[in-house]
Amino acid sequence: MEIGIDSFIATGAYEGALSPAKNVEAIEALLTKIEFADQMGLHVFGLGEHHRKEFLDESPAVILAAAAARTKNIRLTSAVTVLSAADPVRVFQEYATLDLISKGRAEIVAGRGSFIDAFPLFGFDTQDYDVLFDEKIRLLLEIRNNEKVSWKGNFRPELKQQAIYPRPLQEQLPVWIGVGGTPQSFVRAGLLGFPLMVAVIGGETHRFRPLIDLYYEAGERAGHPRENLKVGLHSLGFVSDTGTRAKDIYFPGYQEMMGKIGKERGWSTPTRDMFEAQAGKTGAYVIGSPEEVAEKILRHSEALGGISRFTFQMDNPGLSKEDIFRSIELIGTRVIPLINQ
Repeated sequence: MEIGIDSFIATGAYEGALSPAKNVEAIEALLTKIEFADQMGLHVFGLGEHHRKEFLDESPAVILAAAAARTKNIRLTSAVTVLSAADPVRVFQEYATLDLISKGRAEIVAGRGSFIDAFPLFGFDTQDYDVLFDEKIRLLLEIRNNEKVSWKGNFRPELKQQAIYPRPLQEQLPVWIGVGGTPQSFVRAGLLGFPLMVAVIGGETHRFRPLIDLYYEAGERAGHPRENLKVGLHSLGFVSDTGTRAKDIYFPGYQEMMGKIGKERGWSTPTRDMFEAQAGKTGAYVIGSPEEVAEKILRHSEALGGISRFTFQMDNPGLSKEDIFRSIELIGTRVIPLINQ
């Protein structure tokens, strides 16, 4: 199983944007974190895409290219590319270029995004939320599979035997579909034969099994071999030397972060009891000692019918650099060996 980290470069700037100097510090801190994850043997690092003042991941391919120059082995991916509000031609070109810079380590996780800020910013209607993604993921698939593309859709100019460059170093640029909880998203990924990255940020992870079964059924019905249909899992997570310490360190920043997002989305601020339930045996959060975390990832994998990748989302305004680097060290030196022994 591949183990990695996803980041949104969350700055915590909910009340106002940070100064350019602070943004420089935040991006340098992220690049240093990716470099350390590579040194510790993590398999993948993903970067989200938002268009809000509290994040700095508006141009993930640019930042991942900088990370490529400072790393050797770790795979570099979007998490997710908001494809509904993007041009699939440009997305492919950016990540094919990243693949060349990284010498074959680039990937795309394409999704619709959990925030809608990109839609008005780039001139799209949120009422077209699903049809935009459906058309664009199919075009991205066509571009990935063919050097010359003929295409006609509703949301971009027609392509007539248009050659699209550069081509990546990898024979086929890996593209995953990132999904939340809508059945049609799982079915679409299966029908198209894409690997599936499932974001479970609350509730009980095993409850996603019926949706993953839909994915496999749709994929096999469309003629895709079962071995080509992969499932990854993304959840909030953090590792410390003991389970108690991990939860105690993680909770204050988690409560602050989720409380502020909750004001916008109508959630209540999470209590410690709510957090403990999510960090419990069947809850979505993967927080604890290396042994507890490894055990939970394996338990989630079994409940979902087998996963090939797990990524931690550990952005948290309450965590120090030392906390984060210790967590990455423990993931690389203890969690990964326990999972893949």
